[in-house]
Amino acid sequence: MNAKSEVPEFRVDWLKWLIIFGLVLGGVYANSFYATIAPLIRAIAGVVLSGVAVAIALQTAKGSAVWELAKEAKVEIRKVVWPTTQELTQTTLIVVAVVIFVGFILWGLDSGLSWGIKEIIG
Repeated sequence: MNAKSEVPEFRVDWLKWLIIFGLVLGGVYANSFYATIAPLIRAIAGVVLSGVAVAIALQTAKGSAVWELAKEAKVEIRKVVWPTTQELTQTTLIVVAVVIFVGFILWGLDSGLSWGIKEIIG
């Protein structure tokens, strides 16, 4: 594809975003207007409306860029080396021990400073 064929495709992005904005506002208004209808039906309508809005958003330049980013993130997550249960447990215990240790240090400093200020003030 050349640059000329891509320009008209995304030229109406503002109109698509306006339609999405209208769908969201319409959905919020309809949800409050039809408050007496069963919540399950309103929830289903909200999910369908959200699906339509997302489908339209994916047709825009920014929407397709977000979709590409999500696909690339999925590939990168597969490359992550997750810690074993033993590594996770050991790291968690180290973090808990350090937090408790720092907590005692801060408690001691606070108590010492409070005692010192009481002695100075009277």
